[in-house]
Amino acid sequence: MGVVGPSGSGKTTLLRLMLRTATPQRGTVTGRPGLSVAYVPQLETVNWNFPVTVSECVLMARSGRALPWPSRQERAEVARVLERLGIGALARRHIRELSGGQQQRMFIARALLRRPQLLLMDEPTTGVDVTSRHDMLHLLAELNAEGVAIVLTTHDLNGVAAHLPELVALHRTVVAVGTAREIISASVLERTFGAPMEVLQHLGMPVVLDHFDAAGQRHQASA
Repeated sequence: MGVVGPSGSGKTTLLRLMLRTATPQRGTVTGRPGLSVAYVPQLETVNWNFPVTVSECVLMARSGRALPWPSRQERAEVARVLERLGIGALARRHIRELSGGQQQRMFIARALLRRPQLLLMDEPTTGVDVTSRHDMLHLLAELNAEGVAIVLTTHDLNGVAAHLPELVALHRTVVAVGTAREIISASVLERTFGAPMEVLQHLGMPVVLDHFDAAGQRHQASA
């Protein structure tokens, strides 16, 4: 499921509520006891100068360990996850040496190490190229087919949101919930972003020609 909306609409706050790192001002948040949840943050919130390698950074995601050093089994699990994500050869690289797409894969590896039932991702395609974005969408589809529920936020209406099975349009409240075709429509997007947008259908998929950012500036939507 994807969550779309302008800056300040509450997308990241929604994820924090689901993680229970924020307290709702009204109402309650309920969840299934014992649900394994993993979180992939926005890349821009990370200190990339922190002195760790890729494998060390992923190992830090271990939970429930009494010992400070990893076991042989844990190291093998990290190697397996890194290989699955196509960054096994980068295990000994410093994290600041990675490209945007590689950095995102590393954080997905951290999440997968927890064997999550629910994966929360905050703007996972920001700062990555088109190839990395497509690879990530394929990976998320595989994880979902394996039984992992996924909720991600995105500003990328064409490159990401249009390819997701279900979307939530958010603007401090839920504007609409539905399929990509239902949500990526001129009427719903105008109610969500507060500005008119032109939407066409191409090969059975909605395509946003132009949209407005939080400052009201018109620009080409990501392809």
